[in-house]
Amino acid sequence: MAAVGDRAAMTESDPLAPKDAAPATAAANAKVLGELPFADRRDFEDARRGFIAALPEGRVRVPGGGIYWDLRPYKFLDEETAPATVNPSLWRQARLNMANGLFKVVEGVYQVRGYDIANMTVVEGRAGLIVIDALTTAEVSRAGLELYFAHRPKRPIAAMIYTHSHLDHYGGVLGVVDPAEVAAGRTQVIAPDRFLEAVAGENVLAGVAMRRRALFQFGPLLPPGPRGQVDAGLGKGIARGSAGLVAPTLDIAAPFETHVVDGVTIEFQLAPESEAPAEMHLFLPEFGVLNLAENACRNLHNFLPLRGSAVRDPRLWSHYLAEAMDRYGPRADVLAIQHHWPVWGKDAIRAYLERQRDLYKHIHDQTVRLMNLGCPPSEIAERVRLPAELGQAWAVRGYYGTTSHNAKAVYQRYLGWYDGNPANLNPLPPRAQARKTVEYMGGAPAMLARARADFGRGEFRWVAEVMNRLVFAEPDNRAARELAADACEQLGYQAESATWRNAYLFAARELRQGMMQLPPRPMLSPDLLQAVTVSTLIDFVAVRLNPEKVAGRSFEIGLEVGGERAHLTLKHETLTHRMGKAAPEGICRAKMSRETLVELILGRVAVEAAIAAGKLYVAGDAAPLAALFAMLDDFPMMFELVAPRPDGL
Repeated sequence: MAAVGDRAAMTESDPLAPKDAAPATAAANAKVLGELPFADRRDFEDARRGFIAALPEGRVRVPGGGIYWDLRPYKFLDEETAPATVNPSLWRQARLNMANGLFKVVEGVYQVRGYDIANMTVVEGRAGLIVIDALTTAEVSRAGLELYFAHRPKRPIAAMIYTHSHLDHYGGVLGVVDPAEVAAGRTQVIAPDRFLEAVAGENVLAGVAMRRRALFQFGPLLPPGPRGQVDAGLGKGIARGSAGLVAPTLDIAAPFETHVVDGVTIEFQLAPESEAPAEMHLFLPEFGVLNLAENACRNLHNFLPLRGSAVRDPRLWSHYLAEAMDRYGPRADVLAIQHHWPVWGKDAIRAYLERQRDLYKHIHDQTVRLMNLGCPPSEIAERVRLPAELGQAWAVRGYYGTTSHNAKAVYQRYLGWYDGNPANLNPLPPRAQARKTVEYMGGAPAMLARARADFGRGEFRWVAEVMNRLVFAEPDNRAARELAADACEQLGYQAESATWRNAYLFAARELRQGMMQLPPRPMLSPDLLQAVTVSTLIDFVAVRLNPEKVAGRSFEIGLEVGGERAHLTLKHETLTHRMGKAAPEGICRAKMSRETLVELILGRVAVEAAIAAGKLYVAGDAAPLAALFAMLDDFPMMFELVAPRPDGL
């Protein structure tokens, strides 16, 4: 491919540029071609089935507002043969994920695909539309809906259904739904039980750290190309733009519920603690369409994503799939999912779901078996393998999750981070450990010499590990950083998992070029903060409390936000609160709107300025409230992960 040659020439003149595949990598990737059924073309046919129209210009562009989604840089995937720098199995998946536009699933049910990492499903109701999932941002969901309206009658939105609590399935809601229509009762918003609680847990309290780690998982800052980002497994990547949230008006709380929405009967099945803490499946009996949200995608999913989350329960996950197969399978003609493309035909659906059911159960069961035989997690990750018959199916390949890190997640779910060996109970922190390692290995020159020899033998895992120690001991050691980057890069080139590839290649980029600095932006989306509970907002204040700034102080505050009361107590350098409790007399009592509280949390207004503007009313001494917001840390958007932080131990 011309692009590969061009990049090779650039590498010779630019030491910071990506490099070519090492001989060991080229051999490993060539070997894959003989191990999997590449002659099977059925997926390429199904991915295009029902095609109506493509994404105009291959991108989503808002006049005067920039480009929010762009498939044009992925033109290199037109080439059928994988280059040596990409695992051929991943190359195949990346090409399949290029299918984009509007597709007919069955008459009356349509999907917008390839506008984001997820799909938006549109069901035509009696008078309006029922939209299932809203993509990540308003800009792309609005563009997807415009494509639908260009080919189907324009109707009002009768209902918005969130299948689960991940951002790529609700963040674009404001591009689909008018909050005024929701407030007026003309648009329903339907979600699984504990949806807002799950959103808060993943996207508010831990949201900043997850967002930084997600840069490694999805690779949005890597240039697309044979030596860069090719895919994200579930789709091409994450759309840019503004994410928001409209709170649900109907929670599906029972294990099984049936509702008629705009004349359409929908049977709901809750599936909590599966792919998301709050998730549900739905069956449309009049259309014969079963929608399994993100629980049966065309790849092995994550039990614990690289970005971080609570560990998911693959035993329950498998159970929900078996339950759906038995309850809805005999009536389903199409299986639609909120990533990738559907499965058509009762026999094909059953075979597909049997594989998905057994995929998650097998990894769970074999991990627990080995765990009870005394194997530590790192060894279990090497031992767990899929049965040959299962592993040959394309839809269970590890393009997103892997058997390796999923097995470690199962171990963590049951036994936690500690492997049982007391030598690992209280290890030195990273920099101290790294310095001792360098000392014991005879110093940096000796380590580099041995690591270069191992690199030449293709021992990239070990080279990456040992050079990581040297980088943490000597972060300015250019040779160590370059060799660490080279090793990570080769591991990325060999990875079948898109997320592993992205993580390795982004690590290589940061090791060579340093950590990127992004334009300033709010710690969290204001629209998201507006939608979560007041209790969650107070918890977000609490996790930002810096004990050094508290300096032993203690006080109480009575808070009223939009009619909700809370009693806050700062004691022992810890902020606690009780909702619904009236504050005692004689303490600082503050009254404000939710909007003002969000502005205070994001640092857009100070307490004194809010009082002066009439946005905040305080009875008693306002000093404790002002002091509280002065005690908070601002979480940075970027922090070191592949090199030591300046204040790291």
